[in-house]
Amino acid sequence: MLKEQIQNYIPYDEQEQKDKEQFLNFINTFSDVLTRDNVIGHFSSSAFVVNKKRTKMLAVYHIINDGWIYPGGHADGIEDLLSVAVREVEEETGLISSGLIKVGELYPSPGYTDEVIHLFFSENNTLGSIKRDKDEFMDLIYLDIKEAYALLDKGEIKDAKTQVLLYKLRDKLLK
Repeated sequence: MLKEQIQNYIPYDEQEQKDKEQFLNFINTFSDVLTRDNVIGHFSSSAFVVNKKRTKMLAVYHIINDGWIYPGGHADGIEDLLSVAVREVEEETGLISSGLIKVGELYPSPGYTDEVIHLFFSENNTLGSIKRDKDEFMDLIYLDIKEAYALLDKGEIKDAKTQVLLYKLRDKLLK
């Protein structure tokens, strides 16, 4: 399913075409690309969650990263990366997301790992319950979108996936 989705994906530009080819090469090279057992790399998925007015983004404080990021995590063997994003949002925040929109993919550390992070956007959320792993501790805040962009512009947001999504969604969120 994942390989077929990537094969059918129509790249937006030349860089996305190169990324698509690299994803397919990775899948064709390794048999296990969906679990952390593959130390060379693996797929993960994240969702950028905003309120319905698009004035605030949900951020989780992650101890390992020592900073505010948006929810996401490893595929852990699940091929449907959209469902991984939904699962991670619910586990980390207690929100159930519907109508996620795929924004893109990124390699967090090319040359070091072939891990691929799939990025989604969500503004349709209902309250569920937090189901974090035992070793996860996170605080949650709704960060004002304009404040998030001010932090980004000052270089105070260090997480690459948060930077990428804020840049990709700038026109949509700062109307």
